[in-house]
Amino acid sequence: MGRLVRVAVSIDEKLFKRFEELIEKRGYVNRSEAIRDLIRAALIEESLKEDNFAFGTITLVYDHYQKELSEKITDIEHGYLDNIISTMHIHIDHNHCLEVIAVKGKVKEIKELADKLLTLKGVKHGKLVFTGIEP
Repeated sequence: MGRLVRVAVSIDEKLFKRFEELIEKRGYVNRSEAIRDLIRAALIEESLKEDNFAFGTITLVYDHYQKELSEKITDIEHGYLDNIISTMHIHIDHNHCLEVIAVKGKVKEIKELADKLLTLKGVKHGKLVFTGIEP
């Protein structure tokens, strides 16, 4: 970490109280750590331009018995071998599966992959989450 800089911030009292509750709930050691995390998250989010490189996960919950859905998921994934790092398949119950796909690549490619998977008939819920290292 570089040299620390002190800053003063004016904030509405109501917002400040909610922030204090968040700090306590998440277990931050101090306000500075919480603010640093918020800034890092905002910088990562800002860096998610279509042609930038990113990492993330695509999470799918789907109906195990939806006709040919597993095959469709696999076929789509095979079209994005350069973007998929790993997949994890979990049996939630007799009828439902959870798949977590770790991805990397250009933001545009990852969004395209996620859209193809999340819109398949039989996918009950899913989400794309980007993450990274602050730019």
